[in-house]
Amino acid sequence: MSLATVGATLAACNRSSLWPGRGQPLPSRPREVVQIIDAQPTIEGAGVHLRRSLGSRALPLLDPFLMLDEFHSNRPEDYAPGFPSHPHRGFETVTYMLDGAVEHRDSLGNHGHLGPGWAQWMTAGHGIIHSEMPVHEPSSLVMWGFQLWINLPAANKMVRPRYQDVAPAHIPEVVVDDATVRLVAGSVGGKIGPVDGIVTTPQMMDIKLGPRGSVRHAVPTSHNAFVYVFDGEAELGPGRAKVAAGQLAVLGAGELFTARTTPGARLLSFAGRPIGEPVARYGPFVMNTEDELRQAVDDYRTGRLTEI
Repeated sequence: MSLATVGATLAACNRSSLWPGRGQPLPSRPREVVQIIDAQPTIEGAGVHLRRSLGSRALPLLDPFLMLDEFHSNRPEDYAPGFPSHPHRGFETVTYMLDGAVEHRDSLGNHGHLGPGWAQWMTAGHGIIHSEMPVHEPSSLVMWGFQLWINLPAANKMVRPRYQDVAPAHIPEVVVDDATVRLVAGSVGGKIGPVDGIVTTPQMMDIKLGPRGSVRHAVPTSHNAFVYVFDGEAELGPGRAKVAAGQLAVLGAGELFTARTTPGARLLSFAGRPIGEPVARYGPFVMNTEDELRQAVDDYRTGRLTEI
């Protein structure tokens, strides 16, 4: 079936079904899967075993997204070393926990505990030094979560650092078609996620589909988008590209995300407005030029990284 035919079919189906909370029909131009990336094992921090999809050789960058890591293990030796104190400048980190817990401390005096279902959106801005260390929950040895890096435009790279720690109770759950959606950022089904004030106007959803379930939701046409499947298997887009757990799917242009599954699936859906600026990266620093990177390294070495 051609893309045009699929689009026309979806449009016909939606004429009698309004987009919840918006009073408008769902858009009819679905996004195709244009690339599928297998997450690759890697070791980061003081020896944490994880899998990297975005930020790998196969997909170094998807503007404004820089990196996506999944850490999932029931072996403490895989994650116990954690991420001792380290610096960041020029971008944002997003931590999303499914199981286990992480404690964070930083150079601004902040201290927090991120347990199952928590999300943290940290804008590093001009500079912050922090640590992220795993904590054993009494009931389980499993540590399962994700960290996403998102770029900042040049005009925002040196802003004051900011945290948004979001408890599970503050993340709305929305039923969309056959799916249960935890909405961290953006909007769906007439609800708005708790994370706000982010320059790339992101959309971030944790989507759970039962057996033989399907879901559709609108995605801003101006945004780049991708999906990471972390449980089960899903068929994405009008071409029904099969994406299994541990795979990332880059979505092409369009205004509608579609997914269906036979066995059931759980996936993270991301979209963000591209920045369109040069990217210069060195470890925990993301700037626009090599000179700015050298300045960041020098500021860290001389203790000026966190100065306002």
